[in-house]
Amino acid sequence: MAKKIISYSEAIGEIEGIIEKMDNKELDIDALSENVSRVTELIKICKSKLKTTEEQIEKTLNEIDIED
Repeated sequence: MAKKIISYSEAIGEIEGIIEKMDNKELDIDALSENVSRVTELIKICKSKLKTTEEQIEKTLNEIDIED
């Protein structure tokens, strides 16, 4: 089964929702473990998207420098 592609904003929103539930003590120990794993996965997605965006910006800026 293919994983759904999630946007950076969606990932951040989901992380914030999980953190809010943790702060409000709305998660039992089993759900807490699952949610910590999910947050870890979401953070990896966010890091990857940030790195890709940074690389694209650097490439664009380098192309501008070459044209000058």
